Amino acid sequence: MVLPRVRDEESAASGGEDSPTSKKARSDARFPLSRCELAAAIAVFVTFVVGILSIFSTMPREEYEKILRLPRSLSDLRILKDNIAVYATDYQVNFMLGYCSVYIFMQTFMIPGTIFMSLLAGALFGVGKGLVLVVFTATAGASSCYFLSKIIGRPLASWLWPEKLRFFQAEIAKRKEKLLNYMLFLRITPTLPNTFINLASPIVDIPFHIFFFATLIGLIPASFITVRAGLALGDLKSLGDLYDFKTLVVLFLIGSVAIFPSILKRKRIYE
Repeated sequence: MVLPRVRDEESAASGGEDSPTSKKARSDARFPLSRCELAAAIAVFVTFVVGILSIFSTMPREEYEKILRLPRSLSDLRILKDNIAVYATDYQVNFMLGYCSVYIFMQTFMIPGTIFMSLLAGALFGVGKGLVLVVFTATAGASSCYFLSKIIGRPLASWLWPEKLRFFQAEIAKRKEKLLNYMLFLRITPTLPNTFINLASPIVDIPFHIFFFATLIGLIPASFITVRAGLALGDLKSLGDLYDFKTLVVLFLIGSVAIFPSILKRKRIYE
């Protein structure tokens, strides 16, 4: 008779396995954001949406069905490019505002599909203008994601990528003195996804100026490859063709140049 009482007391002290307290704790563990963090994220989201709608409201309504589409495949992208080519030339300012706002919005909230936007820039504007447009919007979107992550990033990253986040934090701690070189290496090479880098950087205490310059410079090689591929959009069979083995080797070679000074310094320390 004593053992059941002890168990009942222990269960009551801990709130019980099926008690409302334990259920609340489990519920809180499932969703990583508090109410304040969720409200802040929604406020930023709504602000972006209102801004985008304000820009699109200036567009001619007869063109809505043709141009207000987010491509999800190469076939969608080819149709959109054909439909939007004349509009992008006749209403270049409106198109640029709409393009930049959508690209930054997608980067900020980690919405897949920015690679199609980069291909579209190349198809419409060529390598020079397209590259400047893509690097600018990608850097602005990554910076926006960086600051949003300061508000809600830690619980999200810990929920989505716990192991990867611990690895990233350990690597950053080792390379405090040559952090810009390491961040350039990560941006140039596909070692870590850019989405993860954008979200995790403020969590592992990477200063914004290092994050910004590494993003601005490091995205140029991959953006150049994507924008240039947009010129031959009709010949592109799949997204896998963008980054074949030869292209990946070139990116890693460029990235190795960025990280070489930190490797050399570490070798001198050991010697």
